[in-house]
Amino acid sequence: MALEGDIRLFRELSVFRHLEPDALRLLAFSGEQKFYAAGDVVAMSGRLGGGTLLSAGTLAVFPGPEPEGDPVKILRAPALVGELAMIAPIEFEGCVYACEECAALYLPRDTFRRVLQEYPRSAARIRETLNERLSDLARLLAPLQAAH
Repeated sequence: MALEGDIRLFRELSVFRHLEPDALRLLAFSGEQKFYAAGDVVAMSGRLGGGTLLSAGTLAVFPGPEPEGDPVKILRAPALVGELAMIAPIEFEGCVYACEECAALYLPRDTFRRVLQEYPRSAARIRETLNERLSDLARLLAPLQAAH
């Protein structure tokens, strides 16, 4: 995918939507293009080293190490696997498989963190976005905690 197409793709996802144009350009330029055939493994249980931005195709997420039973989630492009893994080491339990031919841009943690260091305003915007989402999640979980 051309650089400008990658930048448009980034803007479709909330975590990237408010980044500075030059930060998006550097991410798009620095990411590693990946292509997967149907049935290929995209992510396995273990420590994720970054995020994968799905630009074309469909992925299936399974709770165990093998694609057994029904997937717990289907991701259609544009989607992001390993969002928090772009920022910090994350243990992932499960597996992600390509349902069809897929194209993706892999964003290693080191690359993502380097871009945020170069663009502190973008880093602040990502922090705000993640804080809002975590606050929303905490509000959703509060009634469940109170019930016990």
